[in-house]
Amino acid sequence: MKLKFQERSHEQKREARRLRREGKIPAVLYSDGKEGGVIAIDSQEFQTGLRQVKKGHLATTIITLVDEKGSERKAIIKDIQYHPTTYNVLHLDFEELHSDVYVNVKVPIECTGIVDCQGIKLGGVLRQVIRALKVRCLPKDIPAAFQVDVTQMAIKDSKKLCDLQIPEGIRALADMNEVAVAIVKR
Repeated sequence: MKLKFQERSHEQKREARRLRREGKIPAVLYSDGKEGGVIAIDSQEFQTGLRQVKKGHLATTIITLVDEKGSERKAIIKDIQYHPTTYNVLHLDFEELHSDVYVNVKVPIECTGIVDCQGIKLGGVLRQVIRALKVRCLPKDIPAAFQVDVTQMAIKDSKKLCDLQIPEGIRALADMNEVAVAIVKR
C-alpha cells in the first residue's frame, strides 16, 4: 500500500478536528526511539488501500509513506482509533521500519484444509483459539501469515503454537505450548 502524507504542526484537538473535516486522518509516525512526528493522511486514499488488504493482515502490511518532496519511508500500522458509532478512522499510529532494527508484529494464523478435515466431517467444529502470534523479526522477514493444516485432525484433536512452521530469523513472543486450533464436539 502506498500513501501520501503531509507534515503538520503541533498536536492540538482543534487542528485534528479541522483535518478530519477536510477529509484527512491525523497520524503519528514513530521512528526508532525518537519522538513521533505528526502527519496527516488522506482519508479516501487510506480507505481505498484498506480495501485491498486481506482481512486480518493489516498488522503485517508494509506501507510506503510518501511525503510532499517524494521521499519514501516504509512503515507498519501499530494502532488505529475508530469513532465509537460511525467507525470512521479517527487516528493512526505508524512505526517506521529500518532494515537493521527488529520490530514486533502480530502475524495472523490461518487454517487450511477445513473443507477436507476429518473431524469436521464427523460433526466437529473448528475452534481457533489464537488468531495471531506476536513475533520479533527484521522488516524483511515479516511473514504475511502462518498456516495451520487441519486436514488430518479428528474430534478432540488440537494443534499448539509449536506445530507452526516458523522460519529462521523469526522469534515468537508467546508460550509455544498454548493451543492454537482445536476440533471440538458441538
